[in-house]
Amino acid sequence: MLGYRKLGRDGGHRKMMLRNLTSSLIKNGRIKTTEAKAKETRRAAEKMITLAKKGDLHSRREVLKFITDKKVVNNLFDELAEKYQDRDGGYTRIIKLGPRRGDAAEMVILELV
Repeated sequence: MLGYRKLGRDGGHRKMMLRNLTSSLIKNGRIKTTEAKAKETRRAAEKMITLAKKGDLHSRREVLKFITDKKVVNNLFDELAEKYQDRDGGYTRIIKLGPRRGDAAEMVILELV
């Protein structure tokens, strides 16, 4: 499979879900989700952090196109960009928790390093 995981959703639902997961990760520092969602969220979050490290107006507007909550974007540019300034990628970590009781989906914690 090339490009991305469909996650059993249509395009609009998938895009909004990834936006919300990425916003929650940046806001709270860690989220608990399924492994497939975590791997897709990791891609989006790392792109947002890389843009925030640039720190210019164009980067801020690019991030605001994806993450609509201005408080989260300000946190990303003010705190997280400084924290990861010396790091070249690998801003997130996935910790496996085991299967979910209801449907045996593999659960993980996705957190910022």
